[in-house]
Amino acid sequence: MSQIMDRLQVLSQIENDVISCMQSAGQALMELSKEKSSVKQAETQTQQFLKTLNSLESKLSDQISYLTQVSTGQPHEGSGYASAKVLQMAWHRLEHVRSRINNLEKIKNKHLVGSRPSSMARAVSQQQPITIPSGSSTPVSTGAPPTPTQPPSLGPPNSN
Repeated sequence: MSQIMDRLQVLSQIENDVISCMQSAGQALMELSKEKSSVKQAETQTQQFLKTLNSLESKLSDQISYLTQVSTGQPHEGSGYASAKVLQMAWHRLEHVRSRINNLEKIKNKHLVGSRPSSMARAVSQQQPITIPSGSSTPVSTGAPPTPTQPPSLGPPNSN
């Protein structure tokens, strides 16, 4: 919040410098337009104008540089734009991974359903338990259909 106040204060100072610059230029021109103008007074106002103009140019360049940095997404002090963009992209990647896992799960289930009758027939003829090829080592009796598998968790990997 204080950075915003600092930026507003700098912009207010720039506005005051613009006013001062215009006043100096106006006074110098008024002095030169007089019939009996004082060259010394006109030069003083002109010097004040140039001094204020240089300061104004420097402050405006700083503001333009800051705005350029902010608008290009480069990280800078006090901005959450870059972090928000990284978070948004991470959510997008997560949704893509979930979608891909769901598609692979459907393909796997379709394949299991297509190969299940021959596995059942073989198991019945050999009287051996059927195991589900999802990494689960729980055997299923030959009389009961295999239980459906759950998609893998998207959480952090187990460190067993």
